[in-house]
Amino acid sequence: MPYAALLLFQHAYDPGAPVHGAPWLWFTILKIIVVFTVIMVGVAMLTLAERKVSAWIQDRHGPNRAGPHGLLQPLADGLKNIMKEETYPSAANMALFILAPVMSFVPALLTFAVIPFAAPLRTPWGVVNMSIADAPIGFLYILAIASLGVYGIVLAGWSSNNKYSLLGGLRASAQMISYEVAMGMATVTVLLLSGNVALDAIIRQQIVSGWNAFPLLIGFFIFLVAAFAETNRLPFDMPEAESELIAGYHTEYSAMKFSMFFIAEYSNMVTASALMVTLFFGGWSVPFGGTLNTAPWIWWKTLITLGFFVLKTGFFLFLYMWIRWTLPRFRYDQLMSLGWKFMLPLALCYLVVMAGAILVLDALRVSPTAHTLGFIPTYWAILGVLNLVLAVLVFVILDRGRILSPAYVRLGAVELARLRAASTRSALAPVQGD
Repeated sequence: MPYAALLLFQHAYDPGAPVHGAPWLWFTILKIIVVFTVIMVGVAMLTLAERKVSAWIQDRHGPNRAGPHGLLQPLADGLKNIMKEETYPSAANMALFILAPVMSFVPALLTFAVIPFAAPLRTPWGVVNMSIADAPIGFLYILAIASLGVYGIVLAGWSSNNKYSLLGGLRASAQMISYEVAMGMATVTVLLLSGNVALDAIIRQQIVSGWNAFPLLIGFFIFLVAAFAETNRLPFDMPEAESELIAGYHTEYSAMKFSMFFIAEYSNMVTASALMVTLFFGGWSVPFGGTLNTAPWIWWKTLITLGFFVLKTGFFLFLYMWIRWTLPRFRYDQLMSLGWKFMLPLALCYLVVMAGAILVLDALRVSPTAHTLGFIPTYWAILGVLNLVLAVLVFVILDRGRILSPAYVRLGAVELARLRAASTRSALAPVQGD
């Protein structure tokens, strides 16, 4: 295992004796109440943030009448949805029609339960880990629970007995299957580098050796693109494409059932952003934090690391919004082609290359914690340079805008020039006839 050397540093990150018995139960209940309350309130404020960001990008004001600077707009929207009439299509499968929003909403909240959001907190009863469930298989839990959300979308499309909703549900299932495989393959490299599937262990590995975003640059890119596709966000919002499917799988929904799909979408955005931070950007660790990231744990260390975790997660949430109001939507054939012809082969090849590189470095006895290049870990630097070479190979030499460009067509350059010339001649013909 490449990071067996981390055991030498385990004493610096040993949280101490954890809480047990009744204090553990009360702390767990408190964490559940606080975390899920913050997520629900945060999701409501994210809707306001998205509208403010879109207004800023489009040079307009955005919501500014409900409360100071529009801060009460989410409350007004929630109150409006609660008071709206619940409509039920006469031909719908009523049980599944009602169950679908719940099946989409609940997994979106449960996935956050295993993500560590701050350094451990020392209390008189022991040390409390800052995650709701300190599961040793936290990463596998997230992949398993997050994949359940598609069932709610598919059932919403099918049970509505509406052709637009059905098409949206089918698109969602095909899209999530297409990109979920690439996402899983990309994150396997993180597990190879850390030698563990526990999210706490992955964070400890990055504290010692540096963030994984540089030595796993291609893996981070694959995960980022797949995260956009898994959350149905632009440019991958084909399941609810307004231009051709009206609103996709939630065409027939109204009032709070309609809002639950949006709550699930923003909750998935929060979870995907927090997972990106945890796997590739050190989680709650403070950059160059030194003793802030190590024991002994003090309450103010917990607060500082919580603040950095929120800042990192907030950056990726802003990136979600920025991309939505910047890039156009893919065509559906482009979306599927990108997933199966580019993302999946790239993820498989990248996994083979990185596994081979880690095996070679391990055979050469290159220590993951050795700093022979000054303050830069040698292991980290070698893998980072390898990823830069792969990035140039993939995006500059092999692609050259033919695969990733939204304007990609199957025609060659000669055929495309001939068609353009023909269309120009046909457009000028009436003018010459006059």
